[in-house]
Amino acid sequence: MKIALINGSPKPDNSASGCILEELKAYIESENMMISNYNFRKPQLNAEEIEKLTEEDVLIFAFPLYVDGIPSHLLYCLTQLEEAFIAVNKKDILVYTLVNCGFYEGHQNRLAIEMMENWCVKTGLKWGQGVGIGAGGMLQSLKNVPAGSGPKKNLGEVIRQLSDNIKNCGTGENTFVTPNFPRFAYKLAAEMGWRTSIKANGLRRKDLFLKK
Repeated sequence: MKIALINGSPKPDNSASGCILEELKAYIESENMMISNYNFRKPQLNAEEIEKLTEEDVLIFAFPLYVDGIPSHLLYCLTQLEEAFIAVNKKDILVYTLVNCGFYEGHQNRLAIEMMENWCVKTGLKWGQGVGIGAGGMLQSLKNVPAGSGPKKNLGEVIRQLSDNIKNCGTGENTFVTPNFPRFAYKLAAEMGWRTSIKANGLRRKDLFLKK
């Protein structure tokens, strides 16, 4: 089986989407799997990338939520792929999608997952499953915590279920997950991060509240 892991984050490195794909990859790697990695950081794909993606059996997208939807650069890439897949008319390609957001609640990703489902319908591909992941902002700091442990217990269970569907070319209900970490503690950590960032940029805490 040929599987494409597609990181749709605009970040060149240290992205939550990358962390999620690495954890999923550990579950699906086997002798029967030919796994390729793609990074869609820019709104343009080259002809070689498009051709290779049309030859895959499974496409797995991971990307961050932007304004309750798909990041614009990734949307441009999907438009290019749409034309290519319609042209080759290969309808047995399965699509799985993992969307992470800064909100604590995973269900905030619901609309973006529905957008990907609609893209599959228009493109003629088969929808496999979507996973909405809350508190994506903390995933990078937890990359050394094994999936299924501590604050990543729920996430690990969902990834295991998703990996089983992928390996069996199966489909599943869209799933939404929140971390095993108190909401108030996540909020405090996020606020601390904002204060650290604004100080590093030569501003003061009260500048966060300026209205212009």
